[in-house]
Amino acid sequence: MVEWGQVFVPSTPLLETVVRGSVMYLTLFGLLRVILKRESGTTGVTDLLVIVLLADAAQNGMSGNYTSITDGVLLVAVIIGWSYLLDAVAYRWPAAARVIRPSSLVLVRDGRMLHRNMRRELITDEELRQKLREQGVDDIAKVREARMESDGQVSVTTSSGDDDQPRSQSRRRGVP
Repeated sequence: MVEWGQVFVPSTPLLETVVRGSVMYLTLFGLLRVILKRESGTTGVTDLLVIVLLADAAQNGMSGNYTSITDGVLLVAVIIGWSYLLDAVAYRWPAAARVIRPSSLVLVRDGRMLHRNMRRELITDEELRQKLREQGVDDIAKVREARMESDGQVSVTTSSGDDDQPRSQSRRRGVP
């Protein structure tokens, strides 16, 4: 027999679910924002965080680790709500955007590696050279500027004569 009361009636107080979801989301957001910028790849930190937390929250709700679907649905709503709220705050207030979304960081300027900035992101000379080679730049002297973007990718602008256009990952793959 199906225990319909256990399926739909929350087993955890609703406020506790909201607080737990909020604390976990904001803690993980802060840690990923500060520590793992370069590890996030092409997926934004917020996107990665939402995917991971939603998968876990939904899994718990579906597998019965919660005793009600309502607990899982509420936790998913809290996670999506925080993601939306942080995006809306960053959109509306530029000062908040600087905290919520990391700014880009210059790694190379006028052919010179900026080791202080590279140390900040834990990027070695060889890792940076690899990123430049992936974008078709074989000589660092040709780099006007290379930046670690907020999504962890390195964008490169060269200063080689007729090719003054920024190089990007999409252009390297043959996408216009």
